Amino acid sequence: MVSRALLAALFTMVVVGCSGDDEEGGMVASEQSKVLNREKTGSSAYDLLSAETYSKIVLEFIYVEGYEPAAQSVENLKSFIEARMHKPGGIVIEERWIDSPGLSEYSVNDVFELEKEERMRYSDKEEGEITVFAFFADQASDKNEGNKVTLGAAYLNTSFVIYESTIREVSGRAGTSGRISMESTVLQHEFGHLLGLVDLGTPMQEDHLDEENGHHCDNEDCLMYYQAESGGGISGLINGGSIPQLHAQCLADLRANGGK
Repeated sequence: MVSRALLAALFTMVVVGCSGDDEEGGMVASEQSKVLNREKTGSSAYDLLSAETYSKIVLEFIYVEGYEPAAQSVENLKSFIEARMHKPGGIVIEERWIDSPGLSEYSVNDVFELEKEERMRYSDKEEGEITVFAFFADQASDKNEGNKVTLGAAYLNTSFVIYESTIREVSGRAGTSGRISMESTVLQHEFGHLLGLVDLGTPMQEDHLDEENGHHCDNEDCLMYYQAESGGGISGLINGGSIPQLHAQCLADLRANGGK
């Protein structure tokens, strides 16, 4: 989750500009369009799930060179989106690499600052296009402590980070799941938070909130169980290399909020 200070800054943001030509002749994203993508996590759940305002979704994946997600993990996320979201205009995935920022670890604020510099695609209501930004990091989260590690975090309504270097390290250890299974699980879990799970913008139809671990499902076999975004115990959650599925209660929540 984003820090209190960052949330305060986001909610007091003032629109100060409009779109115009950049030096290369393209259009610079307007401040208004940026505001659409700088709201709290889960607040765009209905827009992501339904086709009422946005019929198309663009995923902008930025990674440090050498830390790109596996092609199969991206395909698995695409299948997850197709199964849960109404986007008749299609799913577009754009990937590109950047040089490492040179940090030894990443806070969520660090990632947000990088997003402000690197993000190129923003939601456009007139075009019916909603966009999601993800950064695949070359270093670990600053929240790591001892054997407890963070594998991903959704920090705004259309933004999340995947700690790719940590996923590769953890998945390479003996007795843990393979990289694609782990990477796919974390990708889909963080996307689940953007979709408002659990009780994070998508109302619960029945109570299944794990109150001790924030906005997560209390079913240990569910994709939205809290261990899916941490290293401690994820190998037990991913049984035999399979990717956990959303539990029936999470699926009911999504359908009630405009999803499939």
